[in-house]
Amino acid sequence: MQRLIFTSLVALAQVVATPGAGASEAHAEPSHAIAMHGEPALPAGFPNFPYVAPDAPKGGRVTLGSSGSFDNLNPMIVRGEPVQGIREFVIESLMARSQDEPFTLYGLIAETIDVPEDRSQVTFRLDPRAKFSDGNPVTAADVLFSFEVLRDKGRPNYRTYYRKVAKAEALSEREVRFVFADAEDRELPLILGLMPILPRYAMDAERFEETTLSPLIGSGPYRIADISPGRSITYRLNPDYWGRDLPVNRGRFNFDEIRFEYFREGATQFEAFKTGAIDLRVEDDPALWAKGYDFPAAKDGRIQLEEIAIGLPAGMTALVFNTRRPVFADPRVRAALIHLFNFEWVNKSFFHGLYKRSQSYFERSMLSSAGRPADARERTLLAPFPDAVLPEILDGTWRVSESDGTPQNRSNARRAFEMLAEAGFTLTDGRLVETATGKSLTFEILAATTSQERLLGAFKGDLAKIGITARIRVVDSAQYQSRLKDYDYDMIQFTWPSSLSPGNEQLFRWSSRVADDPGSYNYAGVKNPAVDAMIAAMLAAEGNDDFVSAVRALDRVLLSGQYVIPLFHPPAQWVASWRRLAHPERMPLFGFNLDTWWIRPQN
Repeated sequence: MQRLIFTSLVALAQVVATPGAGASEAHAEPSHAIAMHGEPALPAGFPNFPYVAPDAPKGGRVTLGSSGSFDNLNPMIVRGEPVQGIREFVIESLMARSQDEPFTLYGLIAETIDVPEDRSQVTFRLDPRAKFSDGNPVTAADVLFSFEVLRDKGRPNYRTYYRKVAKAEALSEREVRFVFADAEDRELPLILGLMPILPRYAMDAERFEETTLSPLIGSGPYRIADISPGRSITYRLNPDYWGRDLPVNRGRFNFDEIRFEYFREGATQFEAFKTGAIDLRVEDDPALWAKGYDFPAAKDGRIQLEEIAIGLPAGMTALVFNTRRPVFADPRVRAALIHLFNFEWVNKSFFHGLYKRSQSYFERSMLSSAGRPADARERTLLAPFPDAVLPEILDGTWRVSESDGTPQNRSNARRAFEMLAEAGFTLTDGRLVETATGKSLTFEILAATTSQERLLGAFKGDLAKIGITARIRVVDSAQYQSRLKDYDYDMIQFTWPSSLSPGNEQLFRWSSRVADDPGSYNYAGVKNPAVDAMIAAMLAAEGNDDFVSAVRALDRVLLSGQYVIPLFHPPAQWVASWRRLAHPERMPLFGFNLDTWWIRPQN
């Protein structure tokens, strides 16, 4: 009977192949790992990741702070405000990502991966030991269910990625194959390798898109132990976790419990850390890092302060123009406002000079186009779009406008006013108005926390000096997320993190296809054929040189589109922790990684 049920589910889960989506039959041998470019760094049979302490002590509870609130335990859907930790600790993927390589996956639920040379399909063979926390085995039917429900009802990134699959089929109870409609996207096998695996028998596909506070069942190392909706969640280590001895897991998941406490205000959260109610914080406030850790526990060494080197690109933190709105439809207006942000004065006055200005969407890495002239590969990619890149960005001489570091910022304000005049604006009775309509240049900046108000207030003051009116509206976290989902704002502050192997997530951020889909990260509303083409070239790149050139070309097009006001980034990760916590001496390329830390044994 069980075999019959399985066979029926497999038949229902198969996806009909699209015309012309033929798959290569020339397979390499199944492997323990796959790298996006080149070969995996670790061989089959490796004992553990090099950045863990394989014999780390086990036990104890770590408590972390989180901002805002939550009303949903399913982070894989658009609705609601998701809780932290589900994907990291409860729901596993087919494969595990190394934190020490740009983009390499090693076996987890899938013990092997098999791809042909052209990466037109991928076959995963599941580890026979893999099981969910309730003891049920993980089967190919669960993988197919996860694929289908995420493709049809998941967040837009899942829908975008998984719709590139032409056919999904179970070859046996422990083997599943995906055939791709777009053989040019060489990242797809890795994207499928990171697919969260859900138990088909414990999920209601019809209600998957609804928010839930019912604990999800996963195959990961932790189970949800306690929930206080909107206030806290506690994860408890599963003593029967099937994968504890896998190479990818040795030295990881060392705490018995991981608890997230939610705080409405950052100041309250910091006070909780000072008293020991929170064990660790990754500091994102340079003012606090420079001056705030002068309380007794930090002075006498009970709290350790570390600047952790990180090899990842800094990404892009920015004030984002919603180009869907008429006020920001004209790129000349956007360019003028970029000139008006007085970074040098803001950095010195608010942030103790600790930040660096971001000049690229892939800042701090070889993928950045800043300061580099376009190479021959880039120019070939960009040739069909002669107006997509500004000359100074193409030749590598462009930098975000700098001020003299004074509050007046006169030279930049003068240049911004000239640009706005060219765009059809005039100054009338102290207000900048559109000459043709008499309409004032005014907009709203949406914020989620009061801590943003100082930065935004400074920018608002600079705008007012040339007659532009900006309103700052702070809303609660639930309303903020709802308005982001529906693109209901003029301007927001946002951070797009980056990796050394950007891929399909760039579609979710910049593709024309998702610009009008609720819940995407294309907050700027980018609809640019050159952007779409550069992302396609990046995804199709086989060699590292072609890949780097495609990413830099994408960077140049995004910078030329002037979709954001680039802000700043820290030079390292700032981590403060109570000394009862310890971590391996060697940090991975990705920097801070909680699941390698542990509680120091008591003397």
